Amino acid sequence: MYTQCPECLTVFSLDVTTLAQARGYVACGSCAVEFDALASLADQLPPEPFRQLPLQAQAEQPPSLDLAVYRPRAEPPAVRIDEATTSAPSVPDDFSQLQFAPRFARDKSARKARRSRHPHHLRHRPVNSTRRGPWILTCALLTVLLGLQLAWINRELLIRDPVVGGWLRRGCALLDCHLPLVAAPDRLRLLASNVQAHPSVAGALMISASVRNEAAFAQPYPIVTITLSNARGKRVAMRRLLPREYLDDNAIRRRGMAPGASAVLLFEVQDPGDNAVAFEFSFE
Repeated sequence: MYTQCPECLTVFSLDVTTLAQARGYVACGSCAVEFDALASLADQLPPEPFRQLPLQAQAEQPPSLDLAVYRPRAEPPAVRIDEATTSAPSVPDDFSQLQFAPRFARDKSARKARRSRHPHHLRHRPVNSTRRGPWILTCALLTVLLGLQLAWINRELLIRDPVVGGWLRRGCALLDCHLPLVAAPDRLRLLASNVQAHPSVAGALMISASVRNEAAFAQPYPIVTITLSNARGKRVAMRRLLPREYLDDNAIRRRGMAPGASAVLLFEVQDPGDNAVAFEFSFE
């Protein structure tokens, strides 16, 4: 905001704080004349050149302020309680001064009053442990069932584990149970193999392979793939045999290969002719 000295016509910049401290009267810094800064108060300067700021017109009566932004809440008047009026509550004539407490506040006050009337040992009685017993037992049973379900889902990993698998095998030995078979074809070792003409079938070959299970757990009989190749290493025949194709005994297949046990597998395949001079085995 800006104001102008009426004597030397010097224009000054001022703020609301300066006006509030002097109640509108200030002193000119050029001629030291005291004057009413509100008479020539302006938000912006007029375009130059100018000589004198326009004067504010005096209102005949003070303007009314209607745009209220904050109105403090009126405090209720203090009520003096006399001894004569304590016996019967008085009803005020002005109902606008009555204050009503919410229901939850009244209930909370009533609960506090009831607790204050009861002894401390009655307010804090321990919960009967017999009521919590079935819940604790149910939670423990559900936890055990969840653990068993997770163990069954990850049974192959647990049986393969050297520590946990050892515990499971010792437990089954005591309980006379059998762990499920876990396939580990990388732990099968080919000890010996032989190929010869089939003694009773013309145009067929009899192939034998001695295999040992080097895993610490029993595993099912593998899927065997036999590949025959010629002298130049080119494959001329291949046969993929399932356990039921080279083992007729269902009981042996169910027991699987015990840990550290060896087995001789016999395969009957069609003779590809004189081109087949080499063969190899692979297990799945």
